[in-house]
Amino acid sequence: MITVADVEAAAERIAGHVVRTPTVPSSGLSAFLGADVTVKLELLQRTGSFKARGATAKLLALGEDERAAGVVAVSGGNHGIATAVMAGALGIEATVVMPRSAPGRAVDIAKAAGANVVLADTMDRAFALVEELRSGGLTLVHPFDDPVVIAAQGTVGLEMAEDAGELTDVLVSIGGGGLIAGVAAALHACRPGIRVWGVETAGARAMSEALAQGGPVPVELSSIVSTLSAPSASQLTYEHAAALVTDVLTVTDAEAVQGILDLAEHGKVWGEPAAGCLLPAARRVLERVGDGARLGLVVCGGNATIADVTEWADRFGLR
Repeated sequence: MITVADVEAAAERIAGHVVRTPTVPSSGLSAFLGADVTVKLELLQRTGSFKARGATAKLLALGEDERAAGVVAVSGGNHGIATAVMAGALGIEATVVMPRSAPGRAVDIAKAAGANVVLADTMDRAFALVEELRSGGLTLVHPFDDPVVIAAQGTVGLEMAEDAGELTDVLVSIGGGGLIAGVAAALHACRPGIRVWGVETAGARAMSEALAQGGPVPVELSSIVSTLSAPSASQLTYEHAAALVTDVLTVTDAEAVQGILDLAEHGKVWGEPAAGCLLPAARRVLERVGDGARLGLVVCGGNATIADVTEWADRFGLR
């Protein structure tokens, strides 16, 4: 299990390479949800999401031979962007494997950063291809199944604990579970008694299924939210979620897209579906915990284009 000491060490390692993003109260979202809301604005992070933290920590931890071999990453979007950009900044050759469903913007940014981008037909195939490339000698920068990466993602929670007012409940989106594992470890150490809630989409329920089955299992992926579409949780992230997360809530893709629109209108921030799904989940948390809740929302990324959101809104008949 990741400790707060691991997270603090990661914070020292990545300082100067990433941004200490704002943690601020949101009057607009507080009025919209009917409860005090504080937002952690990781969409303002370098590369547009929290993923820069874990990718940077892993790249900085590599030995000379590992760096010289070059790195490989698998991603639905944000981890690929982060690995490509941060590897480029550190002078490390990177290969990024993404499914063809990944946002075109993510592919373009990774290529522009100098990475070799390989597209696979499905996310399952992307993960399998990365294993082949690692066997061929490349150094893996895993998006979530790595204690170095998890500890660095936990710096989001460490900063929230230091910068936010009193919070009762923090909501974190889940793909493979690296972010929530690190955030929950940091928050529980710094603020005992706080509740941490995970959020998934109905077509990408890797952690929900792991918790239901007592361990990671493969899941079928059908969500439009590629950045949350891990084919399974890992044993490491599952164990953290089982021990530290109050519950994992599920929202629909349509709710996640509506959440983007609501974040823009009421929170004045431009999120992606992985962040938008927090708002419908927050309503369910408030129904369960009752009056007096003070929410913290980890707005994990903002790498969605206007064209993406417009297309999704039209598909689901949203306004």
